[in-house]
Amino acid sequence: MPTRWVKFIFAIFLLPICAILTQTFFTAFARATVTQRLWAGEEFWFFSLGAVLWMIAFFGLPRPIVIYVFGHELTHALWVWMMGGRVSRFRVSSEGGHVVTSKANFWIALAPYFFPLYSILAMQPYWQLLYAVVGATWTFHFTFTCWMILKNQTDLSDQGTFFSLVVIYLMNLLLLSVMLILASPHITFASFSADLLTNLGNFTQWISELMHSFTQR
Repeated sequence: MPTRWVKFIFAIFLLPICAILTQTFFTAFARATVTQRLWAGEEFWFFSLGAVLWMIAFFGLPRPIVIYVFGHELTHALWVWMMGGRVSRFRVSSEGGHVVTSKANFWIALAPYFFPLYSILAMQPYWQLLYAVVGATWTFHFTFTCWMILKNQTDLSDQGTFFSLVVIYLMNLLLLSVMLILASPHITFASFSADLLTNLGNFTQWISELMHSFTQR
């Protein structure tokens, strides 16, 4: 069986995980925002300020393509190094860029679409104004990711577009979940995991009941 078909089938099995994690994230976010007043915290407002300022810049000013391309290709290179590979060429320009490496896999190919390099760099050190920087850099990552996905990137098509989109969505949602847990004093990894397991149990029960209804026909 071709590798792309294996990835396509694997992506289908990832869809329920995406749905369960999405439900858990929005449930936790709604609870933290409405009942635990996450929206009233300085961290939330600084993050939102950075996000709004970047959205204004993205749609109203010339886009810093070279900065994005540099971060994109550097992320490829970092993941190559993390996986024990070597980078023999690194090229960046306003027209695009590429790296020549000794190792390639779907993690390396898709890393720039779910690994917000500039946001991770901005998290050092950790003080209030940095929330605005993280908000701006994460929105930078999000807007450019959406923009580049629509341009038929070979990073995605080489791995199978459907598989790539599912992995990108899932990894970005995982990152958002971690950011939510860190930003809210009322959400812990334990409570988030408990919600996740509850939603998984509900989903499993729904599948069981659905299959039972089909077998009874």
